[in-house]
Amino acid sequence: MSDLPEILWEASLQQKQASHLHRFIQWLQTQKGLTFTDYQALHQWSVTDINAFWCYFVEYAELFEYKKEKAVVVKSNTDFIHAKWFEGIQVNYAEYIFRNSNDRFPALIFSQESTEQLIEISWRQLYANVASLSSWMKQVGIKKGDRVVSVLPNIPESVIAFLAAQSIGAIWSSCSPDFGNDAIVQRFAQVEPSLLIASVTTTYNGKVYDKTEQINYLKNSIRSLNHVIVLNSIDKESTNSVFTEWDTVMQINGGVLSFEPLSFDHPIWILYSSGTTGLPKAITHSVGGNLIEHIKVLTLHWDVNPGERFFWYSTTGWMMWNFSVASLLVGATLVIYDGSPSYPTINRLWNLAESAKIHHLGLGAAFLIHCQQSQLNADDKHFSNLRTIGATGSPLTPEAFRWVYNNIKSDVWLISFSGGTDVCSGFVGGSILLPVVEGEIQCRLLGCDLDAVDEMGNGVKDRLGEMVIRKPMPSMPLYFWKDTNHTKYRDSYFEKYPGIWWHGDFIIIKSSGSIVVMGRSDATLNRDGVRIGTAEIYRVLNQLSYINDSLIVCLERENGTFHMPLFVKFNLGSTLTNTVEAEIKSILRKQCSPRHVPDVVYAVEDIPYTISGKKMEIPVKRILMGVPIDESASLSSVSNPSALYGFTQYILPEYRLRNQV
Repeated sequence: MSDLPEILWEASLQQKQASHLHRFIQWLQTQKGLTFTDYQALHQWSVTDINAFWCYFVEYAELFEYKKEKAVVVKSNTDFIHAKWFEGIQVNYAEYIFRNSNDRFPALIFSQESTEQLIEISWRQLYANVASLSSWMKQVGIKKGDRVVSVLPNIPESVIAFLAAQSIGAIWSSCSPDFGNDAIVQRFAQVEPSLLIASVTTTYNGKVYDKTEQINYLKNSIRSLNHVIVLNSIDKESTNSVFTEWDTVMQINGGVLSFEPLSFDHPIWILYSSGTTGLPKAITHSVGGNLIEHIKVLTLHWDVNPGERFFWYSTTGWMMWNFSVASLLVGATLVIYDGSPSYPTINRLWNLAESAKIHHLGLGAAFLIHCQQSQLNADDKHFSNLRTIGATGSPLTPEAFRWVYNNIKSDVWLISFSGGTDVCSGFVGGSILLPVVEGEIQCRLLGCDLDAVDEMGNGVKDRLGEMVIRKPMPSMPLYFWKDTNHTKYRDSYFEKYPGIWWHGDFIIIKSSGSIVVMGRSDATLNRDGVRIGTAEIYRVLNQLSYINDSLIVCLERENGTFHMPLFVKFNLGSTLTNTVEAEIKSILRKQCSPRHVPDVVYAVEDIPYTISGKKMEIPVKRILMGVPIDESASLSSVSNPSALYGFTQYILPEYRLRNQV
């Protein structure tokens, strides 16, 4: 049996020739005299001459005119932080979205977990609602540069609120209602918003939650707030002149919606790091950078066409919400879902994909793995429109790749996508010109000069390396809010390898050009100088039916040896025994290597995650080194803080003595 990964899908010649990417390549040949033998040659050109690539793409997509003699990007010689893109150009993200208004397709389709009903919102209705809110904002004095924040579920009002804020040049920022009060305040208080938009009720997993107390807490804790818009009413006893009902705002006749011309580097939104240590960093992005990056990805790497239905399961606190809204930029219909992905059954999103006739379905890799492990089979559904399934958030296992093709749809394009809040986009993802290989991401995205390097910063192929970006991208952060002299910005990305962006992921770039993401490098498993990505171990453990979840770290001991404990959360009815521990070690040794075998296996009640769904390997590592819990992690950013306390009993003796724990 061959050890080579299996090719699971390849586009037909007809599909390739009908794609945006093929048309772009043809345009480059006929209009610019450039010829490329394959995707890798195209990518190499796009990062060798980034000025030409972005200038030509903007021209091809008919976004705006730019004088060819001017440099597209001007950067300092030290790092990317002071890079200036398309100087002198003015754009408005909301205006570009409404260029796609039409009567043929709905703008939005909305569904909730409590009902199979689909609610369609026309472009005409979306325009009127955005105009009403924009008009109200102007009436109360909200202006260009002011911050507008929301604590809304994934509902149409969230999209309306963002578009209204962007139309006048206000800066958007959002948290999901499932964030704790303090976690929201820690984020929003940094940016001093003028307006908060929030819902009094939210629904998740069949339960309705009253958020009145949260709204009042936020109003009283964030001193800069002058106005609060509430959905679904609010307790009249707590209502005062600061509060305005959403329905009241929607009754305003906004008339013709105007769009504030914004410089290319005007802030569009503020996203936040997970906040595992200290305050979450307020990552500020540019309107122009996100505009051209999102259109690039959705056309050239996702092949989204006008009128196609685009869905990504997300909360409003994750950058994938912003990315999904971007589908409106290319004329797609945005499908929105509010609720649990698996209520009342794990079939909920698959039912939605069928009933809403979704063309592009986006899910978390963890959700796909959960479906695989639950042995879900959706072959009773027809998915006649489904062209792509996107997966992100964590590495997608080869087993999950195969499960999609065996149990969902055999002729779907599976796009494993990896990027981050840092760029509100991806670094690696899909190309319709390339095959889908199990466990591998198809390509580096155009205009992204991504490399894998060793500890000395030298590029490596076909082996584990640190992921870096060697040249700036237009959607990289403008700055971190209130980050004087860019100190936090520089420390976050340019400390390890001066002059190039270090992202903190382990990857393998194969000679074929495909990529395998191996997990966070700052949670590195380092045994005797050999680096191991945690994803390798989790992939193997996911095969064991009695394991619910797991977490592994590696600590360097004072004597120069390494200690690698594995923490396992067992499924109900299963426990840790000598036999079980031996089996875990055996399968890791067999499928990976002896270096992947943990020194010891511990049973824990729960595995800690951030609110945004990231496994907290680094805080656990700090705890095991004797660092107090409240210094190891910002507890308000942890979805299950109690899980952290169980790890204190496993502190190594030398660290316990050193830190007097």
